[in-house]
Amino acid sequence: MDFAFTTDQEELRSAARRMLAERYPAQRLHEVADSGPGWDVDVWPRLVDLGWVGLSAPDGGGSFLDEAVLLEEAGAALLPAPLLSTVVALPALVAGGADPTRPTALAWAEPAGPLAFAAPDRVATVATAGGSGGWTLTGGKDDVADLGAAEQVVVVARTDDGPALFLVRLPAAGSTVTMRSTTDRTRRIGTLGLDGTPAAALATGAQARAVLEAVALRARVALALESVGVAQRVFELAAEHAKTREQFGRVIGTYQGVSHRVADAYVRLELARSLAYRAAWAVATREGDADEVSAHEATLAAAQAKAAAADAAVFGAEATIQVLGGTGFTWEHVAQRYYKRALGNQSWAGSTASLRALVAADLLD
Repeated sequence: MDFAFTTDQEELRSAARRMLAERYPAQRLHEVADSGPGWDVDVWPRLVDLGWVGLSAPDGGGSFLDEAVLLEEAGAALLPAPLLSTVVALPALVAGGADPTRPTALAWAEPAGPLAFAAPDRVATVATAGGSGGWTLTGGKDDVADLGAAEQVVVVARTDDGPALFLVRLPAAGSTVTMRSTTDRTRRIGTLGLDGTPAAALATGAQARAVLEAVALRARVALALESVGVAQRVFELAAEHAKTREQFGRVIGTYQGVSHRVADAYVRLELARSLAYRAAWAVATREGDADEVSAHEATLAAAQAKAAAADAAVFGAEATIQVLGGTGFTWEHVAQRYYKRALGNQSWAGSTASLRALVAADLLD
């Protein structure tokens, strides 16, 4: 595959990088992360005006590759807004004709289950059909990223025909939102309680299975792309410090213990970037023409990308903190924010071990 971003996509990247760098210097990130809402409430209308939200919707004018560019830059800037969650949920919103530009959260994980995904036979939240085509939901969803920032939630619930997807607009009758204390305060996680909560069906039956597949693919690839952005930014912090900081009369980058660590972070970053771009291409191609890329191929690409990128981000953040020395361990330095985002991304939508096991099983069959 000979892949390169288009000129328009590279211009989008440059514009996004400039805007995010201006809006979120380190001190601003600290302020937003430690605020009550935990996200930049004022930025969402601007993201919508810029056309960043709902890009791959039928009338959005773009594809998942355009969103891939934005997700990578959002990771590099630690964008404190629910862009990733909204991008991940977009296939469900489009399937049900819901507004793809509203801040959206995805509620799929079940209590005591794996982060983000619950197997179809383990979905405990129940959807009950009511009059006039309406539905009510009863149950609970855990580990809902960006729940406190969402105006609407895509909920995976069980029906007589299997798992289906529903839309709950917040605040809703019979719903409770409980935010949890989490390590990464730039992406808050909450628990959603549902007790006869009114909901609109987005996808049911066979359509729901296809939409769930698309959402799962997007989740892993989006996390991979964001993790590449995180890994890129922490690498830049480490490299810059290694080139300018002097110790014992020498720039610390001349010491092998420092330079090798930074080089290792770079190698992991570039491998992760290649895998993430390939996975983004697979998702975009499958959404445009499902016959060109098989579901199996896209699933493997997503698993490879997410495992490599999440690990690269964690390794890079740890290396950066070590290169920075005492400064890197301080609460005031932004490195700790990137490390926490990297750890969060690593744990969500499948652990590295489970994703590598999936790839290994395919290779060994």
